Parts: sequence; structure tokens; C-alpha cells
Amino acid sequence: MGVKFNPFSSTLDVVDSPSGDFTDLDVSGDITLDDGGTYTTTVQTVTPTANRTISFPDATGTVALVAGSTGQVTYNNAGAQAGGNLSYDATAGTFGYGTGRGTVTQETNKSTGVTLNAPCGAITMNGAALSADTTVSFTLTNSSIAATDLLVLNHVSGGTAGAYVLNAQAAAGSASINVTNISTGSLSEAIVIGFAIIKG
Repeated sequence: MGVKFNPFSSTLDVVDSPSGDFTDLDVSGDITLDDGGTYTTTVQTVTPTANRTISFPDATGTVALVAGSTGQVTYNNAGAQAGGNLSYDATAGTFGYGTGRGTVTQETNKSTGVTLNAPCGAITMNGAALSADTTVSFTLTNSSIAATDLLVLNHVSGGTAGAYVLNAQAAAGSASINVTNISTGSLSEAIVIGFAIIKG
């Protein structure tokens, strides 16, 4: 059997099912939940443009609500990304960007600016020489960056590990990235810098 809301009588009508089980709840309109207290809770949907399905995991817990969100944090119990720009892997216990990673290679020299409009990614620097105890700066143009944001930077590959210090200063639509050679000699290495934007 199933239960179907009758909007004309405002009642729930029992619909026969061959198995005799309640398998469906079909409601044409809002659902109001009332536990006898002062207030009620109304469950409603906006007018859908296609058939939609909301799936609950096979688990006990509380459903979190996000009001006014411009993005999504999504995961499933298997730890696989379920969609959205951000993802939480419940199996590994990790959180980060699920999509949108980009890459770019610096041309000409180490002070040449690069453009990469992505929330995270990798910058392969030019292999020009960088003297010992010297800092070089270049501009990363990125529409995802706001002046109040923070950039997390890491030397992820290429070149001599531990030979560089990285930092950045954010501006609207860009960031100045500073790379310092802290070794005792000149290095001509095309290091790869991994970055992620943290909204401030």
C-alpha cells in the first residue's frame, strides 16, 4: 500500500499495493510537522525543473542545514565525492576541493606572471637561475582570489627539497607570490608550487 495526499480533502488516502506494504508517500504540496508544541515545521520544495531525488545514507544522525550557501560540501559513506566544488571523504577523513584544480607553466623567467583561474592547482616555475639568499616575486592572476583570502603554498615537486621558502600576499583577483632560495648556492630549477585558496 501507499499513502497519497488528497489536496481537495486535505487528507491522506490509502492507495492499494499488490504487496500490501506502504512503499510511497506522494504529497502534492507542503508537509507540516506538528508535535503539539507552539511551533510547526514545514517541509517544502521549490518548483522543480526535472525529477529530483534526495537520498539519505544508511546511518543514524542529524541532517545539517546550510542556509544561503553558494557552494556545496558533499560526501557519501563510501568516501566518494558526490558532487559540488568541495568534498569531504568520510572514509579517509579528509576535506578539500573536489573539482576545479588547474595547472600553469611560467614562461620567460621566474618573475613572469601567470594566469590560472582556479581555487587550487599547480604552478611550474621557469628554470632560470635564482641566486643564494635571493627572493623572486611573480604575480598569479586568479579570479577566485579576494583581497582577504589566504593562499596555502607548498613546494610539491621538482628541484631541491628544503631549498625554498614560499609566501604570498593576496589582492582582488591576484596574488604576489614570493620564492626565496635559502640554500648556499645558485639554483636553476623548475620547481612546482602547489596552492590552495582559503577564503578569508
